[in-house]
Amino acid sequence: MTVTGAAARGRVAPEGRRFLRGHRGALGRLAAWSLLESVHTFLGGYGVARALDDGFLAGHTATGLGWLAAAGAGALLGGFALRGVFAGLADLVEPLRDGLVRRAVRQALDRAVADPAGAGDTGAVSRLTQQTEMARDSFAGLVLTARSFVFTAVGAFAGMAALAPVLLLVVLPPLLLGAAAFLATLRPMAAVQRVSLDTDEALADRVGELAAGLRDIAACGGQGAAQARVEPLIAAQERLARTLAGWAALRTLALGTAGRLPVIALLAATPWLLGRGITAGTLAGGLTYLVQALLPALNSLMAALGSAGTRLLVVLERFTATPPDPARGRPAKPRPAGPAGRHSAAAAELRGVTFAYGPGAAPVLDGLDLVVRPGEHLAVVGPSGIGKSTLTALLAGMLSPDAGAVLVDGAAARRDPGVTGPDPRRTLLPQQAYVFTGTVRENLTHLAAVPGATGPGDARVLGAVRALGLDGLVERLGGLDAEVAPRLLSRGESQQLALAAAYLSPAPLLLLDEATCHLDPAAEERAERALAERPGTLVVVAHRVSSAARADRVLVLDGARAVCGTHRELPARSPLYRELVGRWNQAADG
Repeated sequence: MTVTGAAARGRVAPEGRRFLRGHRGALGRLAAWSLLESVHTFLGGYGVARALDDGFLAGHTATGLGWLAAAGAGALLGGFALRGVFAGLADLVEPLRDGLVRRAVRQALDRAVADPAGAGDTGAVSRLTQQTEMARDSFAGLVLTARSFVFTAVGAFAGMAALAPVLLLVVLPPLLLGAAAFLATLRPMAAVQRVSLDTDEALADRVGELAAGLRDIAACGGQGAAQARVEPLIAAQERLARTLAGWAALRTLALGTAGRLPVIALLAATPWLLGRGITAGTLAGGLTYLVQALLPALNSLMAALGSAGTRLLVVLERFTATPPDPARGRPAKPRPAGPAGRHSAAAAELRGVTFAYGPGAAPVLDGLDLVVRPGEHLAVVGPSGIGKSTLTALLAGMLSPDAGAVLVDGAAARRDPGVTGPDPRRTLLPQQAYVFTGTVRENLTHLAAVPGATGPGDARVLGAVRALGLDGLVERLGGLDAEVAPRLLSRGESQQLALAAAYLSPAPLLLLDEATCHLDPAAEERAERALAERPGTLVVVAHRVSSAARADRVLVLDGARAVCGTHRELPARSPLYRELVGRWNQAADG
């Protein structure tokens, strides 16, 4: 089950609390050093007030200088405290980074174990490098500014209360107004940054897919199609950057409100305060608290929350989300179920099937039992000559078993001699794609001309073209009404046209006998996912383990025995499949 969106956001807070509870010592040391900053803040404003009221304005220069010296000593104390703060901050920040690195590696390894033949969790690269460092820097900045504001505010408010509590009544309302306006921008900024990171990972995935097939792209002239797959994501990142800039402008306005209005309010209230016995020294002390301590700390905090805080929240959501499964979140197609939750009649079935090419030949298939469920995506793997193509020929009714029975949709698999044209029960695509001289439309729709079926209109044909990513190929050929010259097509282009024809076929059972062997891995994946998502059942003779990894189940043909199970189960059950996966991983690493 994939944890994303609100679920991931719901896990950030409890995991954050657990992290902080596990580092109480570092937090305690950080708080202890920060308390010295409160003393520095308190002495800064209080010393100025006393220096004026009890010293210089009262004619006692020595007293005034003494209080200023006390305020200067507070500044030295604050500098000493800052050194300890950074040491305590490292004790808190570096364990967070180390934990995120471990989690990123663990997520990537989990994905690799679940999908050893796939492209891997390429988004983990962004998490391990850019996002880990972003989280560390954001967390450090947030902790540094948050504790600075808290302890500075304690010192400043204590100083104002000691000088004249009425100062708090003048200063707090505009301060809270600006803070509230700022907080209102946090949620929408976090949402935009969340989408920005999603797009960043999607772009990393897309570039990784294209990089794996660059030679094929260049050889087939597919640069335009490859560019079209990347440009929308780049454009989306540009739009998101502009949106973030707009919210940043609003945040700056809120910062100005919180950082300027309290000073204006205090100056505007000065005649009123003086009329009620507030001394000039007290007003100067209050102004010192605002200008030198409280407002700079507030501005730093709000800037950190608006940038580092939202970035940290969004990045941590990436680490609390479970890595995508090999199917990349594709939901299973609904399958009809019978009583007690059992599946309805099989889409195809082999009952004790034995087949040999000649009376004295060794059986290619020997007593094979197999049930292919309606709506299932089944991959068939095994070494060359083991019987994979024989199996599809039996299901297509092209061969008859020597023993046992082959059923399609509950009836014998052999083709009814009275049926002409495409088979209404199944469509078989062999390795050598069938493309004929005719229009592009005719090549795409010839398998849809089955008895009782309405031919697809242009909307459905173009939908198939989009689903399989053939827009560039059809445009290059001249459109749906252009004439196709089979000899001018590459093998991969011929297979793509044949796959689109199979997509439009109304037959409920599709049989692909290495029908994607001339496609690059990305094009093969797109075609197989599109065919698996169309209504019906898909049986694929896979020539890449990555193709098997996408299937609901995998049938491993291994001479005298056959094993059927999921991609995750089979390495433990089938030595042959374990060897195939290992060889594929070695080739991918090479």
